[in-house]
Amino acid sequence: MSAGRERGPRVVSLVPSLTEAIAVSAPGLLVGATDWCVRPAGLDVVRVGGTKNPDVAAIIALRPDLVVANEEENRAPDLAALRGAGLDVLVTEVRTLDQAFTELERVLVTGCGVRTPRWLADARTAWEAPPPASHGQHGQYGRQAQLGQRRAVVPVWRRPWMVLGRDTFAGDLLARLGVVNVYGSHPERYPRIPLDELRAAGADLVVLPDEPYRFTADDGPEAFPGLPAALVDGRYLTWYGPSLAEASAALRAALR
Repeated sequence: MSAGRERGPRVVSLVPSLTEAIAVSAPGLLVGATDWCVRPAGLDVVRVGGTKNPDVAAIIALRPDLVVANEEENRAPDLAALRGAGLDVLVTEVRTLDQAFTELERVLVTGCGVRTPRWLADARTAWEAPPPASHGQHGQYGRQAQLGQRRAVVPVWRRPWMVLGRDTFAGDLLARLGVVNVYGSHPERYPRIPLDELRAAGADLVVLPDEPYRFTADDGPEAFPGLPAALVDGRYLTWYGPSLAEASAALRAALR
């Protein structure tokens, strides 16, 4: 074990959100992460390629006790190859806020052997008020609806245009904030929708995050003339980690 590294399992993370969560909660456990794991700033670990094209051989060479992955962000063949090499791979599924909390506990407490971090408790508290009337993503937050629910299209890419569809973590967060995803019942999770259809979808708001596509004030709103645009920090909308403690307030402010 290298000097200065916390005692505990050697961990490789293939998920940027979880990389930040582990690094903040248990400094020193991480020995490897993807090139896309940019938080926390200055993270000094071996880089093992991208989320979709990790260097399997490099990961194996690090001899990790645990590899942390996600069913959406990472490819099944890569995870199978890691398991085939005898590595323990923990695969998360995060499609709702409640799942995010559960999976973060599983990764940090069960997988990494650390106590529940303060930021996770703070995140739960931040999202408790106002509580949803019930669960789900499609107009089911009755209390928010009474307060003035809005219907939105939520692009995540352009050229071609892609939007949030069904069963997404970001869609669940927006629903908790009183924003109904127009395509929340689409059979695909990230459907490609022509721009003219997006404009005619009956939305009264377009939500434009700055990742994975970097929408800005000059790149995105002009495609939806006459429709109010909310530019939001993609980390607050799509990351499940320490940012959750601030995400509720930050997203509320951006969606006003």
